[in-house]
Amino acid sequence: MNTPAAWSELDDRAVAYARALAVDAVQNVGNGHPGTAMSLAPVAYLLFQHHLVHDPSDPSWLGRDRFILSCGHSSLTLYTQLFYSGYGLEMHDLESFRTWGSLTPGHPEFGHTAGVEMTTGPLGQGVATAVGMAMAARYERGLLDPDAAPGSSLFDHSIWVICSDGDLQEGVSAEASSLAGTQELGNLNIIYDDNEISIEGDVHNAFTEDVSMRYRAYGWHVIDVAATNDGSVDIAALDAAMLAAKKEITKPTLIRLKTVIAWPAPTLRGTGKSHGSALGEQEIAATKLLLGLNPDEHFAMPNEVLTHVRQVKARGAARRSEWNATFSAWSSANTDAAALLQRLQKRELPANWDSRLPVFESGKDIATRAASGEVLQAIAATLPELWGGSADLAGSNNTSIEGGGSFLPATSVIKAANPYGRIIHFGIREHAMGSILNGITLHGLTRSFGGTFAVFSDYMRPAVRLAALMNIPSIFVWTHDSIGVGEDGPTHQPIEHFAALRAIPGLDIVRPGDANEVAHAWRQIIIGNRPAGILLSRQNLPVFDRSICSPASGTAKGAYVLKDAQSPVAVLIATGSEVSLALDVQSALSSQGVNVRVVSAPCLEWFAEQDAAYKESVLPASIPLRVSIEVGIAQGWRELIGDAGISISLEHYGASADAKRLFKEFGFSVESIVARVKAAL
Repeated sequence: MNTPAAWSELDDRAVAYARALAVDAVQNVGNGHPGTAMSLAPVAYLLFQHHLVHDPSDPSWLGRDRFILSCGHSSLTLYTQLFYSGYGLEMHDLESFRTWGSLTPGHPEFGHTAGVEMTTGPLGQGVATAVGMAMAARYERGLLDPDAAPGSSLFDHSIWVICSDGDLQEGVSAEASSLAGTQELGNLNIIYDDNEISIEGDVHNAFTEDVSMRYRAYGWHVIDVAATNDGSVDIAALDAAMLAAKKEITKPTLIRLKTVIAWPAPTLRGTGKSHGSALGEQEIAATKLLLGLNPDEHFAMPNEVLTHVRQVKARGAARRSEWNATFSAWSSANTDAAALLQRLQKRELPANWDSRLPVFESGKDIATRAASGEVLQAIAATLPELWGGSADLAGSNNTSIEGGGSFLPATSVIKAANPYGRIIHFGIREHAMGSILNGITLHGLTRSFGGTFAVFSDYMRPAVRLAALMNIPSIFVWTHDSIGVGEDGPTHQPIEHFAALRAIPGLDIVRPGDANEVAHAWRQIIIGNRPAGILLSRQNLPVFDRSICSPASGTAKGAYVLKDAQSPVAVLIATGSEVSLALDVQSALSSQGVNVRVVSAPCLEWFAEQDAAYKESVLPASIPLRVSIEVGIAQGWRELIGDAGISISLEHYGASADAKRLFKEFGFSVESIVARVKAAL
């Protein structure tokens, strides 16, 4: 890559045109965020042209650095550099900014625009997700090249982030940054755009802390870069800071960069108005004059400037060629690791990977969280790419990998510390955990999981939603999934959470009814390669006798006939801990001459994808009554049970008492459900 000494008049012009493109694109569509894109133009340009290791011809190149624009509202900051670097965006894409079908939506979208590493926009998520990427880079190095000297491995690369005041005000960034300091993630570099402006104006309305001191307290390497006397970015100082960040490999780096939003707009620079509104034709014309550009030109790009900036593509290809030669030698010398890498890149599973999945015998009660722990051990024994942990609840969530070692730097005081360990200690940071899982998944080679109590899924919902939006296979483990939590009371008992999680499009919510359903649920989650959450019981549940019940393999279809009856007059549809209750209700009704079918429905999303014939075989129109049984609100069940159906549900919060008492008091007893079914019939 070029050095700062190579900075020329053409680079100055390229930055000037980048600022102009930002104002033109927003003015053209009539909405957007021009100010930050104007002031960050030289920052992103310096990074993409001189410091970022990337090959625009292959946005998925394994050896690349990752770049995240955490302040996603400033998407033109990224789009302009993707255009300059030759990732496939052209001028017409900038001209169609924020319009239907364009490659330049209002906020960057993963999987939509080449070169976008994650979907950003919800502030703080980019910072927290980048922590996950940095952790993944270290873990992957441990899988593939653990003995290489620091900084010498093919798999050593940097994670770069540009973030805003708003990103650092969001709590999720604080959670993740604290953990990044503990993890000593020297491969993580964040450039903080300290422009002191947000939508409501001066950030000192709400944000007065010393950010540099805060990050030093987290254990970060902090570099403060002042603006020039006229308010522009000091390129030489920023370049030196970036070089220093790359040399620091024992701590994450925060470059606190002072900027003036919308620089050099003559009247709107440094104002809240420039944050999220078009500048107006008069201000744009005056700005272009200050930049030395023709105010009558819009979306201008001289050929000599474009030719100059596109040279980064050739430099990236040369860097890639060098990497390829080293990679070839490494592959020859490390055949086992090379074979593993090839499998991971293809996202393939080894043959018979699921052969160790436990089969649980009936006659013994086991909590589905405990069964999940056993299943995880079996999967982890076969899939080295699977790693994870919990938000300080490993013993309750059953999310530790036996003998996996704690993913912590070698300098940690923890005895089990292993920089390449498989057990992540997220601390009591549910939101950061969700974002970090997304970062690990986005990084590309491994699968990770994170556990907490189901009620605390609320704390991580924005990250879960982003996983679904990006369609990435993050795995969320949520235990203590009902009033079965018992004496901990209503603060810890999820009521509305099943419905709320199922409301997220593209997210699979799995609530297995017994231990064997847990095994098949995990199997489907692994092969499904989609975002998924698994809900697990605290309390022990019966293991169904599969000699009289259907095989647990039906779990993969989302819902299946667990136990049928001759000429049933009703179908009982249950999930989780309520499935065994449904079987007891079936037995009681049968003794009274009423035959009903029991359907276990661990995943409504999987069931919805089955064909009409299968759905009809499970829930035939000929059976007049459908009854849903689930210890949560009834919302979402009407589609399956119809207007004539009834929901055995819980429409209020729980209480503090033992689980059996709570189920009885709230109508989840055999006697109560039998009475309601008979009344409905």
